[in-house]
Amino acid sequence: MAVASSSPPFLNSSLLPSSSSHLHNRALHFSQSYSWFNFRTRTITKPIHVSSTKAEGDVRKEDIVIVGAGIAGLATAVSLQRLGVGSLVLEQADSLRTGGTSLTLFKNGWRVLDAIGVGSDLRSQFLEIQGMAVKSEDGREMRSFKFKDEDESQEVRAVERRILLETLANQLPPESVHFSSKLAKIETCANGGTLLELVNGTQLHAKIVIGCDGIRSPIAKWMGFSEPNYVGHCAYRGLAYYLNGQPFEPKVNYIYGRGLRAGYVPVSPTKVYWFICFNNPSPGLKITDPIMLKKQAKDLVRNWPAELLDIIDLTPDETIIRTPLVDRWLWPSISPPASRGRVVLVGDAWHPMTPNLGQGACCALEDAVVLAKKLANATKCTSASVEDALRSYESERWPRIFPLTIRANLVGSLLQWENPVVCSVRNNIIIPKVVRLGPVLDHTNFDCEPLMEGING
Repeated sequence: MAVASSSPPFLNSSLLPSSSSHLHNRALHFSQSYSWFNFRTRTITKPIHVSSTKAEGDVRKEDIVIVGAGIAGLATAVSLQRLGVGSLVLEQADSLRTGGTSLTLFKNGWRVLDAIGVGSDLRSQFLEIQGMAVKSEDGREMRSFKFKDEDESQEVRAVERRILLETLANQLPPESVHFSSKLAKIETCANGGTLLELVNGTQLHAKIVIGCDGIRSPIAKWMGFSEPNYVGHCAYRGLAYYLNGQPFEPKVNYIYGRGLRAGYVPVSPTKVYWFICFNNPSPGLKITDPIMLKKQAKDLVRNWPAELLDIIDLTPDETIIRTPLVDRWLWPSISPPASRGRVVLVGDAWHPMTPNLGQGACCALEDAVVLAKKLANATKCTSASVEDALRSYESERWPRIFPLTIRANLVGSLLQWENPVVCSVRNNIIIPKVVRLGPVLDHTNFDCEPLMEGING
């Protein structure tokens, strides 16, 4: 049984000036002096406030521009749309970046997806994870948990990044997402707006800019943020495919070694996500050769449980990646604010965190709905300013984001111990006798009501 998939979101194409000659090698058509290539037509069942106005001179005017069509950017666009506010999403790639593997969403992430109206569609495609088992590198089970025993409201599913992005993108009207639109320059205008210049020369004037451009965010750099910090370990990740169905129970399986850990979790009836996290003094060179990546991953866990090696062997080349793990601690009074004028950051662009708590995507989703509500109020009420709304967004989100980032870092550091005595204490005392899952998952509590136009509480 193959996992269900959303249809590809061929929303539109790049935002390019009509003078760009390289367009002719694509089977596309010009519609105006600015080409908004449309691969399919759609019916919009609910009108939204128009986001853009006609260009004056060589500059196109937009109310809200979202930079980045990842999880944070698309979730923000969908959240705004649900509240009747339109936006333009710019993506530097020539299509949705749907490569990669999977991510785990806990109940806070699912509450956001329900609030923006896509939760049910996604649930039907992915298995609910019932619990977790923790093993030593020799395969001995040290502890097991059931999520519902710890918290009846808990909901955990591993979700394919590709399907999540496509599902979000398909909620947006045509011409909402524009590809091949890489940001080259950003500057503040005298009227409080922001001028964005793309590498192809296109210029946009935006009243509000939302930076969702990821860990290496150019917008964050422009706002004064430092580069994220490498935390001392890297990860291999992959998504194995079982043609005749995967054989695993619906639970997360963790395996802990010395300075090395791995895990795998079934995503759907045919797919299993896996990772291997290892200590490394530096991020190392970027490697994209899948054969080399698979060999390196297997060499790390050569003598570990056989099912892990089998999972790696069944992983299609295009899903294997290796990434250094990074984060950024938002120290009060030291880190720049989340907004500068009418430019604001969301998700990894603001608060990259390590994946040890499974909260990177969940927090980006939370950011999206919180910011959307505040902006919807500000753009529709003359008594509220956009700048105040952005500061309010930061005031609400920072007390949650800052401790989660630190907590994720510390958990990763503890799990990457190399000292044999410390690892023995961890495996024989701390995990079997001390750890309680309930308090560990307290951070997944998050209230989020459905987003409806006119109800922006």
